[in-house]
Amino acid sequence: MSSIDPLDARILLALDDDPDATILSLARTLGIARNTVQARLKRLEAGALRSFGQRVDPAALGYPLVAFVSLSISQSAGDAAADDLSRIPEVIEIHATTGDADMLVRVVARDTAHLYALTTAMLALPGVQRSSTSISLVEQLPTRMRPLLECVAEGRR
Repeated sequence: MSSIDPLDARILLALDDDPDATILSLARTLGIARNTVQARLKRLEAGALRSFGQRVDPAALGYPLVAFVSLSISQSAGDAAADDLSRIPEVIEIHATTGDADMLVRVVARDTAHLYALTTAMLALPGVQRSSTSISLVEQLPTRMRPLLECVAEGRR
């Protein structure tokens, strides 16, 4: 993955301010050449930018419940378990972790009965030994990158 420099960060902040901005309007706003903006965006799309789908609110798709499932995984089954988990559409994020659990899985569900069915399905996967589930009551701070982009744009890392 390529590193984002201050100019890249300024371009991304301008897009955050106006997602419909054209390359030409970004170039004018930032006072840089249109070709520079175009080349930078192409490079960012190839590595640093995540998919558009990550901006979709799961609740709008009918999955208002968010939960975090901590999983204990057999030492030899980590990668296979992650592959199996990734085949479950409601699994939207998986992290290998240190501590009591081996993986932290963020899932979305229609309701608590659906969540129960999901955790039961996870426990049935080869290598998954134990789970602990925490339901999110409210998202107090959505995932955000703007403050970090501002730091990079200003040369503060």
